[in-house]
Amino acid sequence: MHRVVCPGSFDPVTYGHLDIIGRAAALFDEVVVAVGTNTSKSGLFDVDERVEMVRGACAEWSNVEVDTFSGLLVDYCRDVGAGGVVKGLRSAGDFEYELPMAHMNTQLSGLETVFLPTAAQWGHVSSTLVREIAKLGGDVTAFLPEGVARRTVERAQQGRES
Repeated sequence: MHRVVCPGSFDPVTYGHLDIIGRAAALFDEVVVAVGTNTSKSGLFDVDERVEMVRGACAEWSNVEVDTFSGLLVDYCRDVGAGGVVKGLRSAGDFEYELPMAHMNTQLSGLETVFLPTAAQWGHVSSTLVREIAKLGGDVTAFLPEGVARRTVERAQQGRES
């Protein structure tokens, strides 16, 4: 497998995400980080902001590109010529959630999914928890790259002032 897709919402991109992306970049020739455009979710950042932050955070890896996608992941992977998907797992709960999707993607298109366990130091980190901490005025700098942390705190504070 030469090209894989690492999909997610990345709202915001965390060190846990970057752990998986960096390890995928070491394993595969090309990694496409596909930022989802799910209009039914209301996140902290719009898709263009998330793409910008992910691009900045992934700048050190020359074989990583960042794009957006909507619709079926299998269709996107076909369109970009990816032979597989990389997903990070923090816990058994993530595995239980991701495994049926992996099976469905294989049945729909033959697409393979590679699961990478998140490094232990990031196993408790999720974008949802980071957003909540930021909204409540907590320190998120241990979980996010510097520029992403600053923007997350600023955006979360705007939400508190509204």
